[in-house]
Amino acid sequence: MNFIRGVIGGQPAGAQPSGVETIQKLCDRVASSTLLEDRRDAVRALKSLSKKYRMEVGTQAMEHLIRILQTDRSDSEILGYALDTLYNIICNDEDEEQDESEEDTQRKQDDIGSQFTERFIQEPENVTLLLSLLEEFDFHVRWPGVKLLTALLKCQCTQLQGVILVSPMGVSRLMDLLADSREVIRNDGLLLLQQLTKGNAAIQKIVAFENAFERLLDIMAEEGSSDGGIVVEDCLLLLLTLLKNNSSNQNFFKEGSYIQRMKPWFEVGDDNSGWSAQKVTNLHLMLQLVRVLVSPVNSPGATASCQKTMFQCGLLQQLCTILMATGVPADILTETINTVSEVIRGSQVNQDYFASVNAPSNPPRPAIVVLLMSMVNERQPFVLRCAVLYCFQCFLYKNQKGQSEIVATLLPSTIDANSISAGQLLCGGLFSADSLSNWCAAVALGHALQDNLTQKEQLLRVQLATSLGKPPVSLLQQCTNILSQGDKLSRRGSRVQARVGLLMLLCTWMSNCPIAVTHFLHNQDNVPFLTAQISENLGEDERLVQGLCALLLGICIYYNDNSLENYTREKLKQLVEKRIGKENFVEKLGFITKHELYSRAAQKPQPTFSTPEHMLFDHEFTRLVKELEGIITKAVHKSSEEEKKEEEVKKSLEQHDSIVTQYKELIREQDVQLNELKDQVALLTAHQEQMQTTITQQLSQIQQHKDQYNILKLKLGKDGVVSGQAEEAHENGLQLEEFTLLRDELEELRRQHAQLQTQVTEKDTLITSLKTEGLRPVEGSGIASGPTELLKEVEALREQVQNQEVEIANLHSDRQELQRRADTVVSSAVSVGEAGSVSQVAELESRLSAQTAETHRLQEELRGLSEVKAALEKELASATSTVAILQAEKSRLQQDVSESKKEQDDLLMLLADQDQKILTLKHKLKDLGEMVEDEDDLDARDPSEEDEEEEEDDDE
Repeated sequence: MNFIRGVIGGQPAGAQPSGVETIQKLCDRVASSTLLEDRRDAVRALKSLSKKYRMEVGTQAMEHLIRILQTDRSDSEILGYALDTLYNIICNDEDEEQDESEEDTQRKQDDIGSQFTERFIQEPENVTLLLSLLEEFDFHVRWPGVKLLTALLKCQCTQLQGVILVSPMGVSRLMDLLADSREVIRNDGLLLLQQLTKGNAAIQKIVAFENAFERLLDIMAEEGSSDGGIVVEDCLLLLLTLLKNNSSNQNFFKEGSYIQRMKPWFEVGDDNSGWSAQKVTNLHLMLQLVRVLVSPVNSPGATASCQKTMFQCGLLQQLCTILMATGVPADILTETINTVSEVIRGSQVNQDYFASVNAPSNPPRPAIVVLLMSMVNERQPFVLRCAVLYCFQCFLYKNQKGQSEIVATLLPSTIDANSISAGQLLCGGLFSADSLSNWCAAVALGHALQDNLTQKEQLLRVQLATSLGKPPVSLLQQCTNILSQGDKLSRRGSRVQARVGLLMLLCTWMSNCPIAVTHFLHNQDNVPFLTAQISENLGEDERLVQGLCALLLGICIYYNDNSLENYTREKLKQLVEKRIGKENFVEKLGFITKHELYSRAAQKPQPTFSTPEHMLFDHEFTRLVKELEGIITKAVHKSSEEEKKEEEVKKSLEQHDSIVTQYKELIREQDVQLNELKDQVALLTAHQEQMQTTITQQLSQIQQHKDQYNILKLKLGKDGVVSGQAEEAHENGLQLEEFTLLRDELEELRRQHAQLQTQVTEKDTLITSLKTEGLRPVEGSGIASGPTELLKEVEALREQVQNQEVEIANLHSDRQELQRRADTVVSSAVSVGEAGSVSQVAELESRLSAQTAETHRLQEELRGLSEVKAALEKELASATSTVAILQAEKSRLQQDVSESKKEQDDLLMLLADQDQKILTLKHKLKDLGEMVEDEDDLDARDPSEEDEEEEEDDDE
């Protein structure tokens, strides 16, 4: 300690060491001292010398100071001295009194700081060490560390950003500064993050995802939002850095519902007097933050999403309230107008809301009208008039509804003499004595016609009363009249600006509108005026007017429908070639895009001009010029034969496009039908699988029933007892007429069987014909109303055919049962009949045998019919892709089904009658004294017993 005192101030006056020697001794002391107190005193001495001897301390002591940061981490006081010393080396806050100018002094200081910064960050471990020191909570360490890192970022931002980006948890450590309870560290942390995030999208994303938006908005709320101080301004500057030109952060800001938290910023009271400078600055930055989210340079999807959110949360409504409030400072009002412009630009919902906003006047007037009154008022500030023009342009951008409403205020049927409309204000500005009003009104009216052919044609109906006693003239004619009156324009001051505005309006109006071109050419003075303007040799300012006149004449050539004989497309091209010259015409046309103000206007939609004289081009008009310049040049150079060939090619291409469109529509329809049919096939396939499963289950059940029946039959055959015969037949026996009646009934059964067989054959023939015809269309027959209904009808017919087959099978079963009953009757008749009747019974048995064989054949045919049905189902399934079953075939099939049902009902009735007759015969046999056995008993009788009974009957 005594040594340091001696070095600094304890030596005799004659032997005082120089500053370099003192710094050298202090550095040696820092490097060699073993006691912490000695090193701390030496570093404190270096700190006191670092401001005056910045270069010397930086050159000799930087390495020793960095070593102190590495080795003496346990002592916060020496760490604070070392960090302060390094900060003084990198950034000197004191003003040095030197003979050189302030600019040269500042440049030298910056150079020294950059040199030491580059030396410090040569070793990335030094930056990592500094970041680790920021984790120390001690104020004497953390605050100097924040200031040092901020100074380093100011000197070498890009290099330090790269080191911090690859440092583990580097950005997270810096984000923790915003949560520090000590305001000075938190506020300096904001400045540090501002420097860190400049121009580095990767770090901006990391900071945003470290919950920066939430913390910054909380800090702003704590500080009083727009009424807050410099801290709110720092937070807003950091938010702007994070969001500007960073789509990822913008989307994160929107998805995190942070737009909704911006609404309270713009809540202003009725008393707007006495705004502080800080409040104006804060609110200006807040408006810029809103504009960043809805900027036209953002992607259309992101901008539209933010615009929708701003309307839903009421932010747009709040901005419109400021727009119509009184006492708002002029710069805030101007920025609010620009902000509202971009919030409504291209958003139909927001544009409709803005159209409904009224100013708090008596009577209430639409906000659009109030703003246009400011635009055409030459006493209003220039920046405010530019903002109103931008707002009107954004209101009409892609808003055909708004365009029609503006043009409608000019039409004769909608003009209200008691109120001021937007159209009246535009016409007044268009023909006023102020050239800036002329230009703004012409551009605004041009936006009402942009890409809207209907409104271009409607505007041709507008008639203007020029003076008393003279007939009204059209708006188009009045524009050309004023354009040609150069002497009057010259007395207005800015001759070029007004003429450029009118020419831009005419070009926008007539482009892609042949009717407007015809109206323009109908005036015999317009074409000579344009050719005279283009062919003259005028000054530099007039060359722009010549280029616009060439553009207007080119529009008259390209969009000419040849309805006027004197001004056809070919005659206008000949006029250009003779009066102007093609090369000269193209040269004058190309001067537009070469103009400096043209390039400036083409950069962004907002009209930003330093002086009113620079307002010559509109952004949307530059897009129109870029589109028309090439096609007009080609149109002027092409001959009539080339144009005819191009028209023919164009027509052929249009025809080709029409054919392609038709085929596309046909393919689209077929694709829809194909998808529907695929769904139906899938349903039918599932239904078929379900039916197949059901059939399998039913077959299994039938087999089980058969097995049970066979078991019972065997059991009854083993244990049954044959019923005894009657002791004696009736004396008279069976009457001959009884056998005759039985024979007649059997003949009737045979006839009915033949009818049944015929019906089955007819159905077989019908199914075969359907299979053969397939889906071949028949002339004069109507196709079913639709694929779905036709498939339902086919499915119903299929179910009816299946029901018929079931009924036919039931009829066969009933016939077999009838045959068995007839066998029983015959057996009984044989047992009691006479010898002369045996031959008749034998004949009946033979016929019954034949009938049985016929029944088997019928079963085989039924099996074949089932196979045909399966094949038909397969064809029906394939037929679903075309779905062209004829309505006539469907009706005939329905009729056949109805007739078959009727015939089957008749057969069922006949079988019932036969069953009743057989029952009657059995009763008659019983009355004759014969025993009529049941079917199971007859089946269970032993054949030997039957032979014994026959022998007994013969003996009798």
